[in-house]
Amino acid sequence: MDYEGELALVVGRRVKDWPPERWLDALAGVCCANDVSARDLQKKDGQFARAKSFDTFCPVGPAIAAGVDPSDLAIQTRVNGEVRQSSRTSQMVFSPTFLLAYISRMMTLLPGDLILTGTPAGIGPLSPGDRVEVEIEGIGILTNPVVAAK
Repeated sequence: MDYEGELALVVGRRVKDWPPERWLDALAGVCCANDVSARDLQKKDGQFARAKSFDTFCPVGPAIAAGVDPSDLAIQTRVNGEVRQSSRTSQMVFSPTFLLAYISRMMTLLPGDLILTGTPAGIGPLSPGDRVEVEIEGIGILTNPVVAAK
């Protein structure tokens, strides 16, 4: 199981074939996300669906921050207080502008839909007892414990 600190775009209206220059108008806001991934299943299956879909995977929060332009924000992931990922949203492979416009050409997005924008270098494994913090400038800190399945 790996952590992946990410920026999440929260869609605020029905969005289809959205023009890139109006991408901020489509958002209700943004929040932090930990896109937890089971790498063993990802490798076994050859794709992501099962590896990212377990109960408790992908915690988001701590709240939706409205009015924040997420184009260039500091993003950091810490595990047990140790910095594991540190970058800026402007250094991601795909910009939020591109992602919203591109995805809205493939499917209709509805209010409340989330678009996770990718993770910086430095993903790594988690163990029961770990504490993960994803912090994004202007948004807040998402904190989640890692607990073994019962």
